[in-house]
Amino acid sequence: MTRISVRAPRAEAVSLCVFDGESETRVPMARQGDDWVAQAPPPGARYGLRAWGEWAPERGLWFDPAKLLVDPRAVELDRPFAYSPALSAYGVDTAPLVPRAVMPATLPEVPLQPPVFRRGGLVYETNVRGLTMLHPDVPEPQRGTVAALAHPAVLAHLEKLHVSAVELMPITAWIDERHLPPLGLSNAWGYNPVVPMALDPRLCPGGVAELRETVAALHARGIGVILDLVFNHTGESDIFGPVLSFRGLDNTAYAQEPDGQLINDTGCGNTLDFARPAMRTLVIESLRHFVQHCGVDGFRFDLATVMARGPGFAADAPIFAEIAADPWLADRVMIAEPWDIGPGGYQLGQFPAHWLEWNDRYRDDVRRFWRGDAGIGLLATRIAGSSDIFGNDCRAVNYLAAHDGFTLADTLAYEHRHNHANGEDNRDGHGENFSWNNGAEGPSDDPAVLARRAALARAMLGTLFVSSGTIMLTAGDEFGRSQQGNNNAYAQDNPVTWIDWRNRDRALEDHVAALAAWRAEQDLSQFPQNGEWRALDGSAMDAARWENPLTPGFTWQANGEAARPTGLEIDRAAPWAGPREG
Repeated sequence: MTRISVRAPRAEAVSLCVFDGESETRVPMARQGDDWVAQAPPPGARYGLRAWGEWAPERGLWFDPAKLLVDPRAVELDRPFAYSPALSAYGVDTAPLVPRAVMPATLPEVPLQPPVFRRGGLVYETNVRGLTMLHPDVPEPQRGTVAALAHPAVLAHLEKLHVSAVELMPITAWIDERHLPPLGLSNAWGYNPVVPMALDPRLCPGGVAELRETVAALHARGIGVILDLVFNHTGESDIFGPVLSFRGLDNTAYAQEPDGQLINDTGCGNTLDFARPAMRTLVIESLRHFVQHCGVDGFRFDLATVMARGPGFAADAPIFAEIAADPWLADRVMIAEPWDIGPGGYQLGQFPAHWLEWNDRYRDDVRRFWRGDAGIGLLATRIAGSSDIFGNDCRAVNYLAAHDGFTLADTLAYEHRHNHANGEDNRDGHGENFSWNNGAEGPSDDPAVLARRAALARAMLGTLFVSSGTIMLTAGDEFGRSQQGNNNAYAQDNPVTWIDWRNRDRALEDHVAALAAWRAEQDLSQFPQNGEWRALDGSAMDAARWENPLTPGFTWQANGEAARPTGLEIDRAAPWAGPREG
C-alpha cells in the first residue's frame, strides 16, 4: 500500500481531500508523531489537504479547515496559483481557488552522470518565459515554456555562445504578490514559490517529463542545466498573506520570534527555518528529485544565507554537510547568492569550498572602472579571481548584470532607475547601480553617444570573458537587450522582459560569440600564474602605476609558448578589453 504523509505537528486533525472534478471526498488521516498519514490516491488523482486547529495569525497559527492546502511534497499541479484575497480570509472555502496536486506514478530515474558543467565555464542566466515569447522561430504554442529551450534555433544560439550551462530562473510554481493584481501586473520572475518541487504549469505544462527531456536535449549539445531555486521564503508572505500549504499545516517551517511573529530576513514577509531538521530534509528531497528524475547538473540558491541561518549565519551549517553527504547531490554544481537582508546577511566568500558564489563585487568594480571612478589595481584583482575575497580558490561567479538590476545595455544608457511601470512610485529596485548614460538618459540618436555606448559594451564584455573563475551572462546582454531603464522588472510579464530577437544587435552578438569561442579554448577556472603584468607601452608595472587612478590600463602576458591564454589587454582611454595574442 502506498501512503501519503504530511507534517502538521500542531494540527488537531488533517484530512486528505480527493477530487473527482469538483466533487470532494475527505479521508481522515491518522497521526504518527508530527506527521499524518493515509492511503495515497491512485496515480493521476487530484488531491489536497485540510487541517483543523487554532486560528491565531498574530501568534503564528493559521489552522482553518476551509482552506484547501497543497501538499508540500507535490511534484505536479493541475493549474497555476492565482492570488485572491479569499486565500487569507478565515472560514472562506478556497477549494475553487487552489491548485490540486496530481498524484504521480512512479517516476523514471535518470542514470547518475557527472555534471556537464565545469568551473570556469559560461553560465547563461535566463527567464524561461521571457527567452522565447517573441522568438520568431519557436512555434507559438511552445513559446515561453521549458520545452522551447530544446528548439533547434535556441540550441543553435546557445552553441554559438559556447554556453556551458543554462541557469533557469525559477520554474517551480509561484503566486503573485498580493499588491500586483490590483495594479494589473503579475510576477514575471517566479521568486515567490509555494511548494518546492511542483513545476509551474505555465512554464512546464508537460511536468517532470518535459523538464527531463529538455535537460537531455541540452546535455546532448554539451550544455548543462542549473535550476535557480527559492528556499528562503514562500509566497504565503507575512501574517496577512494567503494560506496555501506550509502555513496551514506546519507553521514551524517558518522562522519566528518567541511570540510567534514571523522573522523577515528575506524581505518577502517570512523566512524558512533551516534550523529545523524537517525543513532541511524537505530541501534535500527536493534537490534529489530534480537530479534523480530530471538529470539537472546543479542549483543556484536565491538568498542562500537563509539556508545557513539558525538564526545567525554559520559557515558550517548542517545543510552544507547534508548536501555533501547525499550520493545524488555531492558532485552537483552549487551556486550561492551569498546574502539576505537579515542581520549579518552579507556573506560573500563564506560558503563551503566546493560551492560557487555570485560575486557582486566583480559587477560593481568592473562598472566603476569603466565609468572612470575606480582604478586598475582593483580591476586586476577582480579579473584574477578576487583573491581578497576567495583567497587562492577562485569560486567566483563573475557577472556584469543579472536579472535583478539594470541590463548591460541599460547600465550604459541610464544613470537612474525608471521603474514607474511597477506601480511603486519608482521607489523599488536598487538606487545605486554604478551606471552612467554617456551623455543622454535613455534612447538617443546622437552618433557620439551611441558609439561610446557600443565601445563600452564591448569593453565590459571583453573584461568578463578574460576574467578567471566562472562567468555568467544574462540572456540578451550579448545583443543589447534593454528593459527601458527598469532595474526591477519582476512584475513586467510583457515585452519589457521578453527578449526582442528580431531587433537584436547582431554585430554585438557576433563579437560576444568570438570572445566565447576564445574562452572555450582556455582553462580560466583559476588565473594562470605563469605570466607578467605590464603597462600598455610594454614597460613593467610598478606600485605607483597600480595605485594611480588615472592609469588607463594594462596587459598581462603569459610566459612560455605553451601557456594559455597568451594574454589580455585593458585600455580605458580607448575602451577596449579582451584577449591579446603575441
